[in-house]
Amino acid sequence: MVQLDERAVVRRLHDRLGTGPRPGDLDRTFDAALDAVLAEDPSGDVPPPQPASPPRPAKGDRAAKQDAAHQRNEDDHALTTWWLDRMVTTTRPALERMTWFWHGHFATSEQKVRSPRAMLAQNETFRALGLGPFADLAQALVVDPALLVWLDGNDNRAGAPNENLAREFMELFTLGVGHYGEPDVREAARALTGWTVRADTGKAELVAKRHDDSQKTVFGQAAKFTAKSLVELLLNRAESPEFVVGRVWFRLVSAQPPPADVVARLVPAFRRDTRSLLRAMASEAAFRDPANALVKQPVEWAAGLMRAVGVRPRDLERKQADALLKALRGLGQTPFRPPSVGGWPAGGAWLTTATWPSRLDLAKLVADRAALKTALGTADRIEGVRRLLGVDSWSDRTRTALGKVSGNPAQLVVVAANSPEYVVSR
Repeated sequence: MVQLDERAVVRRLHDRLGTGPRPGDLDRTFDAALDAVLAEDPSGDVPPPQPASPPRPAKGDRAAKQDAAHQRNEDDHALTTWWLDRMVTTTRPALERMTWFWHGHFATSEQKVRSPRAMLAQNETFRALGLGPFADLAQALVVDPALLVWLDGNDNRAGAPNENLAREFMELFTLGVGHYGEPDVREAARALTGWTVRADTGKAELVAKRHDDSQKTVFGQAAKFTAKSLVELLLNRAESPEFVVGRVWFRLVSAQPPPADVVARLVPAFRRDTRSLLRAMASEAAFRDPANALVKQPVEWAAGLMRAVGVRPRDLERKQADALLKALRGLGQTPFRPPSVGGWPAGGAWLTTATWPSRLDLAKLVADRAALKTALGTADRIEGVRRLLGVDSWSDRTRTALGKVSGNPAQLVVVAANSPEYVVSR
């Protein structure tokens, strides 16, 4: 099997398991780079802004409702900019990358939740538990306030169970399609009854009178299942670790499912914790296979570009930050707003003629604020931008296109950032 050389696989490590390489990151050996990506160094952590509690308007108070909506929008803007900044500056690349992965896996949108405070709390749960045992994360998410609102947990009560959360927890979060039946969904929904989000505190709590405490039968097992024991039952199914490992593999390694022998090696690592799973994945031969290219998603592409050229979202003026988020919306991906419970699509669906203006606008905004003359050098700018962005090599076609703008550093970065060699993690 043809394999990537050492430098190329180090670059892939930063693309896939991290948030993109910074200058100097590709000079490490593979083992050193893997340790750096999986590092537990919190020195670069940026504390989040604390969302204000929106005023609680009196019924019929139109002005107060407008004020509350404005405050939510401001908090949402601040949180989104903060998270992008965190991706760009992190000294714990794998932690931030998996926080982003879990956000797409347990996809929850502010558009329905309408609480930046709840969205931040969920984000911090992903970060606190995202590299640990999956069981801990799953147990936290089944009663997460934002997810309860997103999947109608507040409407799930004894005598009138709402099946939305139970169905998605099986289909998208733990087991996958075809590994449960409709009776299992109905009974699991009864196990999740009673969990509600308090309007005054935003916290989730179990309201006993709304919980169905009678016996349920899920996968042929009869018990007085609760949220906790239901999740334990799901995660003990043989399909569960294989499903979650497959989802991580699909986003970080290859669009082709892992072979059975690879799954057999990865599942024990996953059972330990997600950090062990990432290390095991990076050690597989498929991780070094040039055929396993993946198209970067818009946020990964944008954060990696800013990380490479040293532009921090938090340093942008408000008008510039607005332009950054507008461009990401044009590309179809902004943090805290996945389009559905299935998360964002993978692949190159966002690379269309319709998104071309947004790609150019975002790259230009970033390039115009980078210290490029120093970063690129003066001898060979085309080679300089290759090193700066961590690209392995340029095709003749891309090199020709870069040659036409090599006299303008910002334009050179814009063209390079939109090249196939950069947009695709090879």
